[in-house]
Amino acid sequence: MMTTSPVERAADQFVTALAHWRVERGMSKKQLAARMGFDPSYVSHVEGRRHKPTEDFARRAEAVLGAGGVIWQRFQEYDELRHARTNTLQHRDPPVPVQWMPPGTGLIVEQEVAELTYGNGSYRCTVRRNLYNAGSEPVTRYLVKVSVDRYPHDPTGSNRHHRTHPLRFDEMDLEAAAGEGSAAEPMHWRVKLDRDAAKEVWLLFANDRGQFPLYPGDRTTIEYAYTVGVEKWGQWFQRAVRLPTRRITVRLNFPVTFDPQVWGVETSLAAEVPVRTPLERTHDGERAIFEWSTDAPQLNARYRLEWRFRGPNAPSFAEYAPAEENGKPRASSAMRGIGIVQRGSDLLRQRARHFQLPREATDAREAVSALLSSLCRLEDLHDFSKGVGLSAPQIGRSVAAAVVQPPDRGAEPVVLLNPRIVGESGDRDEQYEGCLSFFDYRGQVRRALRIEVEHARYDGARVITSFDRAMARLVAHEIDHLEGRLYVDRMHAESNLVPVANYQQAGSPWTY
Repeated sequence: MMTTSPVERAADQFVTALAHWRVERGMSKKQLAARMGFDPSYVSHVEGRRHKPTEDFARRAEAVLGAGGVIWQRFQEYDELRHARTNTLQHRDPPVPVQWMPPGTGLIVEQEVAELTYGNGSYRCTVRRNLYNAGSEPVTRYLVKVSVDRYPHDPTGSNRHHRTHPLRFDEMDLEAAAGEGSAAEPMHWRVKLDRDAAKEVWLLFANDRGQFPLYPGDRTTIEYAYTVGVEKWGQWFQRAVRLPTRRITVRLNFPVTFDPQVWGVETSLAAEVPVRTPLERTHDGERAIFEWSTDAPQLNARYRLEWRFRGPNAPSFAEYAPAEENGKPRASSAMRGIGIVQRGSDLLRQRARHFQLPREATDAREAVSALLSSLCRLEDLHDFSKGVGLSAPQIGRSVAAAVVQPPDRGAEPVVLLNPRIVGESGDRDEQYEGCLSFFDYRGQVRRALRIEVEHARYDGARVITSFDRAMARLVAHEIDHLEGRLYVDRMHAESNLVPVANYQQAGSPWTY
């Protein structure tokens, strides 16, 4: 009977770690091989144990997959056993430079610290990066991108706003330097792109005293800073990973009197999820400091911190609300500004995916947490005397979750997972409804006075809850959202939408 040797077990553990992190990063074998600079079939051969892993292969896999050292550790364990068995150290693979990165890599950001500080009606952004030249050519310039977006969830409103409030170089007070302490050298800069809401600048490793390129194998620190007025900066601060980066730290620095509330979001082409670790809050005198860090972020990842101010002396969001063509601010602008998806988005016309519970209980809890956070932010924008509901598609998540705040202010929000109406009364009435995703108008909708709703708990158990009158209307409205339907779809053909400015029942509960 044959037994597996320690070397073979170690090789299996290496392959298992490699395959796990490849799947974790969403890469096929061919994609990983291409990123590592190997033949398309090479990763498949290694995972199939047809090729033995080499030190070069292990370093490249660790660098591309960002496995926190796991892949490299498994290779070292395998390598030590392999050479201990053969006792042929002279045949080890040639050493690979510690700073190896995928082919074509030039600069590596070993650490980035970006801080946004509010003061005297403007934000000052300071970015400090520790750079390593892992390429084969001297680096003589560094590209910096600055983008502002006053209303990130309202592209039309933002474009209109920035046409009349363009970002200008003469107000940015852009400064940059390379090096540490007294040895730091001011960096000249040259404009590459100049648009209303976006700037691109080359920071030059040069000044009036001469040039100081960053040569291959050398390190330096650069720091640059610029100012943007509050009327041009939305309530968010985003960092995009454009170079191989080992660590990012983001800080927000606000006056304590603003009573700032901050949360973080990680975005990709596939999803938007809360950042995976909590923000840390500290105080420095009269300043509130929020800090968040992550190690080995993936290329093209984006991390966004968002905030709101509750203090009475804080800058007002509505002060710079985008206007319609007639110059009057739209009621929906504030909803867009806090991330409520607006009518016209395909997301509001899709049937939301049901959770597989209890297997997806964690995902369901995250979705509900995000809904409750958005519901809390809504309280600062409008007096919802009729109660208010919010569905996951309205915050950009196509999953079957919704929360409903009853008209009774002391009541806890009702959480609905995978809900469906299983019964309703024959008695109906017609009332005006509004929608956070269509907040400029109100319309009359006929609904049942009582409904029975089957919905799920986090543990997968199904329950049936009855809702009457106002709550029946609110819950039915949110279930419509989860089925890709808006209240306007239920209006009579002869009914007309009423602009919110002409709506006579604002601030009044429904009457029965």
